[in-house]
Amino acid sequence: MEWFADSGYWLSRLVFQRALAALYLVAFLAAANQFRALIGERGMTPVPFFVGRVPFREAPSIFHFHYSDRFFAAVAWTGAALSAAVAGGAADAVPLWASMLMWAALWVLYLSIVNVGQTWYGFGWESLLLEAGFLAVFLGNERTAPPVLILWLLRWLVFRVEFGAGLIKMRGDRCWRDLTCLHYHHETQPMPGPLSWYFHHLPGPLHRVEVAANHVAQLVVPVALFTPQPVASIAALAIIVTQLWLVVSGNFAWLNWVTIVLALPAVHGALAADLLPLPEPPEFGGTPVWFEVLVIAATALVVVLSYWPARNLLSRTQQMNRSFNAFHLVNTYGAFGTISRTRREVVVEGTDEPEITRDTEWREYEFKGKPGDPARLPPQVAPYHLRLDWLMWFAALSPAYSQSWFLPFAERLLENDRATLKLLRSNPFPATPPTHVRARLYQYRFTTWRERRATGAWWHRTLVGEFLPPVALGGYGRSAEQP
Repeated sequence: MEWFADSGYWLSRLVFQRALAALYLVAFLAAANQFRALIGERGMTPVPFFVGRVPFREAPSIFHFHYSDRFFAAVAWTGAALSAAVAGGAADAVPLWASMLMWAALWVLYLSIVNVGQTWYGFGWESLLLEAGFLAVFLGNERTAPPVLILWLLRWLVFRVEFGAGLIKMRGDRCWRDLTCLHYHHETQPMPGPLSWYFHHLPGPLHRVEVAANHVAQLVVPVALFTPQPVASIAALAIIVTQLWLVVSGNFAWLNWVTIVLALPAVHGALAADLLPLPEPPEFGGTPVWFEVLVIAATALVVVLSYWPARNLLSRTQQMNRSFNAFHLVNTYGAFGTISRTRREVVVEGTDEPEITRDTEWREYEFKGKPGDPARLPPQVAPYHLRLDWLMWFAALSPAYSQSWFLPFAERLLENDRATLKLLRSNPFPATPPTHVRARLYQYRFTTWRERRATGAWWHRTLVGEFLPPVALGGYGRSAEQP
């Protein structure tokens, strides 16, 4: 079938697959480094309890058949090693069937982690990484020309990511329609980066330009992905540029990077060759019939499953980041339909004093990514994902988001649990555990230029109230003199 493949996309496919494998590597490393405290056998929301009440059909995972922390670690590190091999070109050095098995293994391993990850893995970029990985299984390797059907499905995926995000904004918060959302967003986003303070202080008119450009990038440009070349390539490059803008303005795990990677296969080699000195495309052999059959079957599956996200896009009650099936295939995406006007942060503190009085000295736990010490410059952590830090942002929005895990988190701090402390930047009680832990709610705002010059601080914070009263192992603190 002459229509089946287009060799002009060979370089786009190569870069896409290597970059996607690198993102899988980041995801597996994050899982390996954080799982014990979050979902391990002694984690805040243990996997054994989850698989005991949720059947396999609702959350397919190899951990339904067996779970131990050692086994989870083996799965995560196996995924990391395989991702690194694929990123290094291993999938192009083996026969086509072996290449497909390598990608399928990455997808199955990460699906198994996501489906038992519970609230810690409830982010849209998890499903996005899985959906992209599933399509990569059928994209072939350097021995076959890129199949056109999968190239179109990748465009359909990046279209849903961008267009869905654009629609949820227009249907959501009024500030997206009056172009004022970026007066607040850089300050109130889940995890600001090192340049977010400067983005926040851009002039108001430029913020309006940013919002207007965002609407064009998400509601107009994605449509051009389905037009003939070179327009589709230009549209893909425009998406990449706007996503890079988001990369430097905040920390959104690998969301922006996956979107960039997904846009790459829409860039045709002819356009790239006009801009860069590129090698000649390789000689491709004939496409095996069995591969053509599998690609057509996968395409038919995606077309059928596209009914639900397409209906969601057209719905006035559009939902963000929802998977319509347990395999996270053909999902709906979107982000920041509503923008917070003020920022609140949960600050966790401990004391080693046996009794709580008005004079009790409390020492603050510092997190790796989220704001804490007002003098600390927000770090760059993306594309790495600090799951506890992200959930702390949701907890500050409403305690309901933390009902299942915050008290277990406090209990593990009272034990100086090694796995939990590994998630933090600093432990103020390195020798002996604290006797009590509490959490307080603060309102944070970026300092002004004048405040920054005078104090050196990036943040100013004001106490709002109590988030968690002092607790000790075995119950809440009982002192009548609690402050």
